[in-house]
Amino acid sequence: MGKPDNPHFKIQNGVIYPVILPVPSAVKNFKPKDRVVFLSRHARWALEKSAEKSGLRLGDLVQDENGAPVPIDGVYWSISHKTQYVGGVVATTAIGMDIEKIRNCSRALFLKTAKEQEWSLAETEKNSPITFFRFWTSKEAVVKACGTGIRDLMKCRIIQIPDADHLVIRFKEKNWRIEHFLFDGHMASIVKNNFKIDWTIEK
Repeated sequence: MGKPDNPHFKIQNGVIYPVILPVPSAVKNFKPKDRVVFLSRHARWALEKSAEKSGLRLGDLVQDENGAPVPIDGVYWSISHKTQYVGGVVATTAIGMDIEKIRNCSRALFLKTAKEQEWSLAETEKNSPITFFRFWTSKEAVVKACGTGIRDLMKCRIIQIPDADHLVIRFKEKNWRIEHFLFDGHMASIVKNNFKIDWTIEK
């Protein structure tokens, strides 16, 4: 059976393919400016891999005046880069992805990230670093999908935690369903909504 003519066929069938790549250990020895350039390029390589898996074509990547990704011929994209890992994803709908290394955080940072009513949804796990980074990366993914910024983090309100891999955020009068991926001491979150997520992490 031949490949469908529609370049968006996989996404339209309900699958999004985020790709996570490890950062070579030698990069930590780069000068700060060179490290930033490398991580940005490496994240875009993850993006190209996501596009290939999705059957989508990417043109020149452009960001608006706020640094938010601009869709290319109806193809939306998001990247995230940290010291040890980078990630990229494409979709035919607004998309956002974030990766963070799990670590201990202060109580003050907890309070700046979500309100007590939101934390109470996590019940006994509400004070754990894993829960914190579920919340943080989920809100980051949503504001990325909306093209805003971290200033809107507290405007994202977590309204439901159905299981250990998903939660639901209310933002801009819309519910956003998020999926998490926990790996090697890191948390990745992506806007899922009604799509299936097929994660790839390369070694």
